Amino acid sequence: MTDAMLKIAVVGHTNTGKTSLLRTLTRRSDFGEVADSPGTTRHVEGARLSLDGKPALEWFDTPGMEDSIALLEYLERLDDPDTRRDGPARIRRFLDSPEAHRRYEQEARVLTKMLDCDAALYVIDARDPVLSKHRDELALLAACGRPLLPVLNFVNAPHHRADEWRDAMARLGLHAALEFDTIAPPLDGEHQLYAKLAVLLDRHAQTLHRLADVLMREREERRQAAWQLAADLLIDVAALRVTSPADEEALKSQAEALRARVRRREQACVDALLALYNFHRNDYADNDLPLVDMRWGMDLFHPQAIKDMGIRLGTGMAAGAMAGAAVDMLSAGLSLGTGMLIGAAAGGLWQGVERLGGRLLGKLRGYREITVDDAILRLLALRQRQLIEALDRRGHAAREPVRLDTPADDAWRSARLPKALKEARSRPEWSALNKGHEDDERRKQVVVELARVLARDERDPSPAA
Repeated sequence: MTDAMLKIAVVGHTNTGKTSLLRTLTRRSDFGEVADSPGTTRHVEGARLSLDGKPALEWFDTPGMEDSIALLEYLERLDDPDTRRDGPARIRRFLDSPEAHRRYEQEARVLTKMLDCDAALYVIDARDPVLSKHRDELALLAACGRPLLPVLNFVNAPHHRADEWRDAMARLGLHAALEFDTIAPPLDGEHQLYAKLAVLLDRHAQTLHRLADVLMREREERRQAAWQLAADLLIDVAALRVTSPADEEALKSQAEALRARVRRREQACVDALLALYNFHRNDYADNDLPLVDMRWGMDLFHPQAIKDMGIRLGTGMAAGAMAGAAVDMLSAGLSLGTGMLIGAAAGGLWQGVERLGGRLLGKLRGYREITVDDAILRLLALRQRQLIEALDRRGHAAREPVRLDTPADDAWRSARLPKALKEARSRPEWSALNKGHEDDERRKQVVVELARVLARDERDPSPAA
């Protein structure tokens, strides 16, 4: 393996997606300029990839070639019948000619960069027919004596001509080609690209294979981080609760405040996901979360809540009696009477009153607790799953924002909620939207567990397993 940095040019006809390809390969949606009009790129622009903190590969975006037929004829007129020159020598003779700085200035920039690089990607709009100008372009580029890998872009478009292009390139001796749609690239597209470049550039094979491995590892790390962000959102929302007086006007006001907090929390999650994948807010056309149903109640029916109440009562017969009272309240109602419960708590027998006793006393005094309905949690989960999958498959050349379909939540409506969310229901301190937020070790563990559930194949009908 050579220690020199690998240099690869991206070449081709105008408006075939050269800059778009580099946006996707570098994960930079702001790289270069992309427009539907031809000749958008008028100069050479570069971008580097590093390994172990050192530059390993440099990409070069080049202007589109527009007049290859006339240029090839001009090269033939420059040929001296008494002197036999190889391809690179013919190209250098053209670059020394006056026309390289006049009529063919744009093509001269491309060919100059070709001679300076180790290889090139020839980007093809697979929707275009194979024309003589394309064959002449390939003849000019091949004359530079550098390995050339054709990249078929827009292969996801209907009625593309990828097979015609493959046949045409085979006749020119280019048997290795890659299908890589810059808008929605295949998940293993980068790995395929570097693998094929490694065959063409065997001296740099080790570097190219390492780059491919690093990019695959980074992609998996991004996905894991994305599922963690989604899980953290769901735990925050499941554990969120608002206490309100029981009158209708107060309940309506507090419910609307809760909706606003949940919407802001989802937007924060979306912003974090977009940043993780190096996209911007305008890359996602979000729809407002339809928060309609609220839950009204204590949400203390999870076994963990009973356990918390029992283990915090202290010791002795009196503590055991109070534990029984707490369990009785959850399972069968206030059978011991309000006075006895309040008296016991005020007397200090209930050491856990600061966490759970206050909520029970609030209930006894006529307060209501508002939480988000289970259906909204399911919808939130589906929206984040859809967004993560869309971002994972989205190329940085895409110009239309991500638009999510209406989630088909039949499976989640009929299935049980994951255990992690049920536990979060009994732990209001786990929500960063509540006062007294505690990101304790158990919460961290639950977030990891829920992330694994979210990351399952979308065809899995049971989120609670």
